[in-house]
Amino acid sequence: MAAMTPSIMRVYLIRHAHAVDLEEDPARPLSRRGVDQTRDLARFLKPAGRFEPEEIWHSPLMRSRQTAKLLREHLELTAPLTLIPDLEPEDDPQRTALRLKAAGRTIAVVGHEPHLSALASLLVAGRPAPPVFVMKKAAVLALEGAGSYWMVRWHWSPKLIA
Repeated sequence: MAAMTPSIMRVYLIRHAHAVDLEEDPARPLSRRGVDQTRDLARFLKPAGRFEPEEIWHSPLMRSRQTAKLLREHLELTAPLTLIPDLEPEDDPQRTALRLKAAGRTIAVVGHEPHLSALASLLVAGRPAPPVFVMKKAAVLALEGAGSYWMVRWHWSPKLIA
């Protein structure tokens, strides 16, 4: 009997947009700049037609939740927004990697540094450190993979158009 090949899935890793300083607001919501960054990201993603998550995961932190919600609204997506544990800055990327592999569908993960860079490095290079990627605010890294093999499909950052 032939071994089954794992199905290919896509993952979009998105760092939250710019947030206000801790001194200004301890909850750290998105700043006006962050709202604009999220809008610009949506403007890039929409005509490309290459962003089609079946679910959008976000951390419990306000800036991540707001970025996910604004992207969903601007892109007119129907994908549910889901609060996922273990997506905060210092959380173990291995737990997220296992959760992604179990999901078996296209997921957008809106999170934080250094967690996202460690997660991307773990998926692509097989180890979380040293980081192979550095995620700028409001950047997206599209990965495609099956099982233990992941590759970068594309990467976009606001810095590319600034």
